[in-house]
Parts: sequence; structure tokens; C-alpha cells
Amino acid sequence: MAIVVNLDVAMAKRKISSQELAEKIGITQANLSILKNNKGKAIRFSTLNAICKALSCTPGDILEYKEDN
Repeated sequence: MAIVVNLDVAMAKRKISSQELAEKIGITQANLSILKNNKGKAIRFSTLNAICKALSCTPGDILEYKEDN
């Protein structure tokens, strides 16, 4: 996969748990886990916006492009 989700890194830097973030942004912990573990196929802009707002970050802090080998 060329897009890597670094949500776990952003959460660790801000010392926020999955449960707390899920509650703040209004999604289930299961869906947040899918995003954190790079298992998701897509993310809604509204969810990305809520994550960035809750973590005081930008999409570039969470999403990274890596070349496929």
C-alpha cells in the first residue's frame, strides 16, 4: 500500500488513547483501530477533519505516501 497511516504515532505524541480519540471524533474504537492498523481502504474527509481537530495536527501528520517496491 502506498498510503501509510501514522495515526498511532500522532496519538502517542499527544498522549491520547484510542478510546478517548474515538469518543472525541464520534467513531467506534473498532473503526479507529482499522485506521490505525493500515487496514482501511478509505477515510471520509469529515473523519480526517475530526481527527486533525482533536489532535491539533494536519493531514500530513497522519497520512504519508511511500513508494511500492
